[in-house]
Amino acid sequence: MPRLPQVFAPRDRVYFELLEEAGRNVLRSSELLDEMLSGYPDSRLLARDIRDCEHEGDRITHDIIDRLNHTFVTPIDREDILALSSALDDVVDYIEEVADYLGLYKIEAPMDQAVKLARVLRAASKQASAAMPRLRGFHDLSEHTVEINRLENEGDRIAREAVASLFDGGIDPMVVIRWKDLFQRLEDAIDAIERVAYILEGVVIKNS
Repeated sequence: MPRLPQVFAPRDRVYFELLEEAGRNVLRSSELLDEMLSGYPDSRLLARDIRDCEHEGDRITHDIIDRLNHTFVTPIDREDILALSSALDDVVDYIEEVADYLGLYKIEAPMDQAVKLARVLRAASKQASAAMPRLRGFHDLSEHTVEINRLENEGDRIAREAVASLFDGGIDPMVVIRWKDLFQRLEDAIDAIERVAYILEGVVIKNS
């Protein structure tokens, strides 16, 4: 039986391992979506791999929640662990929705702005994934979080231009509705990564 100080010592590093795993899963799913949109429709089968990432994200989140329910002391605040894992899982969920909608909406070819948004999403995911290991020592994350904020602003600009373009040239209303859904999910995914950045900044400040 472990000694009492060991039970309560805030050294349960498995949370960091799980969050880093979630960060890598976000990056993997964003890379797949970028490849899918860049090569669509020939790359449509990548939707299966993205779905696998979504299932993996659910597993990681479940593992984190289960551990929280059975752990007295955590290395960082419980609410921060939960918020961070939830935001990371949201990114993958939105990515999976984009991949799914491409098939459900029978999209024949992606709009240029969708490809650009996927590229921004991939870049932001790379920054988030790179930031996760630095959380262990509560190191300065500004190099990553500032870049995520910049990318989120770029994503907003592209999304606004994308929606505006839908109302130019008499595009079929049903096409407009479908692409608005797709652009919204891509923007939601980028926004979720920005939430990850805000949570990471808060954790570092509280523990520095």
